[in-house]
Amino acid sequence: MAEKKQEEDVTDIKWWGLTDIGRFRKSNEDAFLALALDGFQVKHLGKVGESQLNEHDYIFAVSDGMGGAKAGEFASRIAVEKITYLFPHKREKQPQEDCLDLLKELFTQIHEEIMKISNSYEECKGMGATLSLCRIRAGRIDFCHIGDSRIYQIRDGEIRQLTQDHTHVGWLYQQGKLNEREARNHPGRNALQQVLGGKTQFLQHDTGSIQHEPGDTYLLCTDGVIEGLWDRGLMRQIISPLPNDERNPAERIVLEAVAEDGRDNATAVVLQIG
Repeated sequence: MAEKKQEEDVTDIKWWGLTDIGRFRKSNEDAFLALALDGFQVKHLGKVGESQLNEHDYIFAVSDGMGGAKAGEFASRIAVEKITYLFPHKREKQPQEDCLDLLKELFTQIHEEIMKISNSYEECKGMGATLSLCRIRAGRIDFCHIGDSRIYQIRDGEIRQLTQDHTHVGWLYQQGKLNEREARNHPGRNALQQVLGGKTQFLQHDTGSIQHEPGDTYLLCTDGVIEGLWDRGLMRQIISPLPNDERNPAERIVLEAVAEDGRDNATAVVLQIG
């Protein structure tokens, strides 16, 4: 009976990730990251996998770079690679507030690193990156976000955007002053007010901590996905694909977004709990 109880207490996590250059861009300025923390080191995970939440804590992130030449591509790579080096390897049980402070400090260090490189090299001047990150541990998800990439939660057949786009349009949408259609068609929807690097002087981190439940799905994606799929389209690709569609959820989302729009790079990471 004890062994059976122990098996029931184990929560599985599955993940899928994909990035696509799109149909018109010459380079991919998006990047994504999947890591596991086992208490001793940080392990890079494949773009598809599954494991158990009692064995590791997990980090998932997406980033969208911006800047001239290849500076945007460089900025997003810096954003995700610095997480590997800067994030504490230990799996310590911390109060919720301390966990969020840790994520804020991580984002601040990445911001400072991008600014330093931007100010040192003319070809990197003004580069910046969005970053949306989740830390998943037993029972909770902590997240931190800058820019207009997004983190969604899908629970009980409903989709909810956990982060707010750092644009004036994003603020209007969160305040209920614009609906989804109006926000998507607004001419100022891509005017970012916050990025890592760029012209941002003071970061205004968007953070949160929620309990995850068995059956939850979480989606991290860049704006290239949002340009191609409405929220209900994102949910449909995850929970009710066509019967003969054998692609994984990240493939369905990214490839459908590119087919519908494709003007920008598109990246998605899908996480399923339980």
